[in-house]
Amino acid sequence: MKQSFRYHCLPLSIILVAVASFAQHLDSYSPFFAACSLSSDTCHYIALRSFRQAGVRGLFIVKPATLATQIVPADSACCAPAALADLRGLFAQTAYAAALDSSEKSERRVQDAGLVRGSPGRKGIDLTADLCPSRLPLARDFFTGLIDQFLPTERPVPVALAVTGVWMNTHQDDLEWLVDLGKKGDLSITWINHSYNHLISDSVPVEKNFLLRKGTNLEAEVLKTEQKMIESGITPSVFFRFPGLVSDSLVFAKVTSFGLIPVGSDAWLAKNELPKNGSIVLVHANGNEPYGIKQFFKLIRQERDSISAGKWMLYDLRESVAENEKK
Repeated sequence: MKQSFRYHCLPLSIILVAVASFAQHLDSYSPFFAACSLSSDTCHYIALRSFRQAGVRGLFIVKPATLATQIVPADSACCAPAALADLRGLFAQTAYAAALDSSEKSERRVQDAGLVRGSPGRKGIDLTADLCPSRLPLARDFFTGLIDQFLPTERPVPVALAVTGVWMNTHQDDLEWLVDLGKKGDLSITWINHSYNHLISDSVPVEKNFLLRKGTNLEAEVLKTEQKMIESGITPSVFFRFPGLVSDSLVFAKVTSFGLIPVGSDAWLAKNELPKNGSIVLVHANGNEPYGIKQFFKLIRQERDSISAGKWMLYDLRESVAENEKK
């Protein structure tokens, strides 16, 4: 049955604040679900989080038709609070709700639960690079090589980065360097939540490791990472990648209860998994897995002529998932 929502329209007493101005400490960061419209356009949005910054309330919102996300002042929005389940019903025909539904089909997998392919109809891949906690510097050569290989055919070059809170804390210069590549138009980055701590133990079996470790505060692992992203001046996406690609049905359900879409990979290159058209490819750019990066550039060399002709490309993960769900 179609849901009815009552919108609470706040007065526009505060001028729309640019995303960059939110790059400072946030308070009261918490889940907040609502159907929203903005004063700036006629599109429909879903609010996922609410927070305060310098006394001003802000919202983290997603455009369900495209999976694009924004950080906006609450005063710029008219919102009708609702349960996430009701919002999924209201927006059932959108890419966002469909992608959540698709991801849940594999929720019982211990490894690689969630979406593992973008749009198979496209000749090329969706490239994702993980930034797990590491004492090593960012593999900057990976990103400069990426830009060199795909310019001028693609600019900005799309890449999705699965980032952890601990990595952001310990690699501030690297993070700012990546953000600057985005500002210059060299990269178009989709920021994936990869948990805050990414805890791992070599002596613990996979079924009890990563986010399945006893005592894990999953809410903090999810929300603290988003908060750190926003405080760093970057906008989270609606995607979440499980550390180690490991989860169970309970952890999976908790992540989707935050309105996030789990995304895995069907081509972890360091494990010699071969990508196909539409594959969500996984490498690590945190310095810990040079073999995967070596395999990626080997793939690029194989596709060099097709890349130059614009017949084999890297795709924006948000656009690929949205396109695939429309089908």
